[in-house]
Amino acid sequence: MPIKDWKKEVWTIPNMLSIFRLVMIPVYIYVYMNATQPHHYAIAAAILSVSCLTDMIDGKIARKFHMISTLGKILDPIADKATQLSLIICLTSSYPQLWVLMVLFLVKEGFQLIAGIINLRQGKMLDGALMAGKVCTTVLFICLIVMMLFPNLSTAVTNVMIGICCIFMCVAFIEYIRAYYGKNKKIYDLKKPE
Repeated sequence: MPIKDWKKEVWTIPNMLSIFRLVMIPVYIYVYMNATQPHHYAIAAAILSVSCLTDMIDGKIARKFHMISTLGKILDPIADKATQLSLIICLTSSYPQLWVLMVLFLVKEGFQLIAGIINLRQGKMLDGALMAGKVCTTVLFICLIVMMLFPNLSTAVTNVMIGICCIFMCVAFIEYIRAYYGKNKKIYDLKKPE
């Protein structure tokens, strides 16, 4: 799909917020990996929380001020997934059992990436995130921020939180499979005039 006015399409507030989230990844990784005191973990969690808040508001800004763009629909999930993956990888240093969640995350996101590329090559695209995906992202971020804030949680508490994340991720995975290949697909044709 050709971009009519690339400056208006690219340099929007929602896209800048997505770029901000990408830039914040190495910041909270550095703070967390070098944390030795409780307040260091609190700083890392605060940085991550700010990143998560920008994720919550960028879509609202895009819809309210008519700043929805094809680039934004691609950039926003990239920022989300890069944030989630880097956070899961960081936290495995304190919680090795997170590898289960990481494997599920990689399978789910790998499917979405491949399905997305296949559909883009056919001139089609999923019209934004599904509600199940948004809920999964929210639950995942809440649990991971808690784990970041409290690096010495008991194994039992950690396992419950990881189990909850896995359940929500499985539900989202099933919904994305249905959105791409189910009876009522949720993809649209990029070539159709709006």
